[in-house]
Amino acid sequence: MQGVTELTGMILKAEPIGDYDRRVVLLTKERGKISAFARGARKPNSKFLAATNPFCFGTFKLYEGRTSYNVMEADISNYFEGLRKDYENAYYGMYFLEVIDYFTRENNDEKEFLKLLYQSLRALMHEGLSNVLVRYVFEIKAVVINGEFPGMPEGEKWEESTRYAISYIAASAIEKLYTFTVTPQVLAQLGEIAADCRTRSIDKPLKSLEIVENI
Repeated sequence: MQGVTELTGMILKAEPIGDYDRRVVLLTKERGKISAFARGARKPNSKFLAATNPFCFGTFKLYEGRTSYNVMEADISNYFEGLRKDYENAYYGMYFLEVIDYFTRENNDEKEFLKLLYQSLRALMHEGLSNVLVRYVFEIKAVVINGEFPGMPEGEKWEESTRYAISYIAASAIEKLYTFTVTPQVLAQLGEIAADCRTRSIDKPLKSLEIVENI
């Protein structure tokens, strides 16, 4: 593994390394989830200072060394600044990043997860959609993409509109996922189903989930 490769993706995590460097986790269209080092990214005048933060989406040129990737260039097309300016949106966004990080793997085809993440972050900034609805749709669709969706839970209590919403979420293209609103009763039922999906598929506590649930 040597040479420079160009990948399209989003930064899921960033952490300090040494005095000035950063280690980032990228979800890419071409190679799934990978880790890379950005040398000097924490220096005040670094070209990577803003481009190696969570939510940054764009094209990254990486040098492939024997054991690791190194960021050489970053062309960011969307910083998702709207998330950074609203603390509630930011916490929901961090939760989405953590869920996607849990589900994705290196060298897997994770294009659908990358699309889901991108569209879900955009939906958080849409004034006509509630963050709670976006969250439930995101949670259910993530389980569908991961191949673990058990289908509509049995029971007679579900509203017909809830059944329709679940069917739509499961079957629709990600680009058309956030195109509806629901009544408070249907929203509550979607929350029950999303919680069931989450507990079935995620077997560890997520730090950001506790914050989101207390907003």
